[in-house]
Amino acid sequence: MTAVTREDQRRWDERYTSKEPASGAAVGPPAAFATYADIFPTTGRALDVACGRGLASVWLAQRGLQVVGFDVSAVGIGQARELARHSGVDARCRFDVVDLDDGLPDGPPVDVIVCHRFRDRRLDQALIDRLAPGGLLATAALSEVGAEPGPFRAAPGELASAFGALGVIAAGESQGLAWLLARA
Repeated sequence: MTAVTREDQRRWDERYTSKEPASGAAVGPPAAFATYADIFPTTGRALDVACGRGLASVWLAQRGLQVVGFDVSAVGIGQARELARHSGVDARCRFDVVDLDDGLPDGPPVDVIVCHRFRDRRLDQALIDRLAPGGLLATAALSEVGAEPGPFRAAPGELASAFGALGVIAAGESQGLAWLLARA
């Protein structure tokens, strides 16, 4: 797996800087999980891995969860904090700049993990271990299915293989995206 470099951090900071402020963005579940939004809990703890501007984090907080979001981009984290404040859920959200190349930071078990458009195979077991009994994993990654292979793309069947020990609720792979929804 290719490591995140300072150049990658700079690139993500620039990407978020060039976007409209997150406070005007529509919050909600990542598109791959929109059909399944009703199975996401409304209480408990959530972890949003590679949270970016915090759109999924704020949606989870609006549902009633306490949310921790991690991202490598300080700009993205700043926008996530502003979005949470603007949406009135900042008391239920905490966002931290984290380089996940160092692993998933320690923390309590959570009822939901969202990991959208980020893939690091080294974190698979840590994600599984972080789920509370009955916890929900919602993960989506760029995929080689319907797209060119690349260092951050999941191989065909990779998510199902990596998280097969969980109870898979739904999964799909097409048009360069792989996603999986599973319960511990």
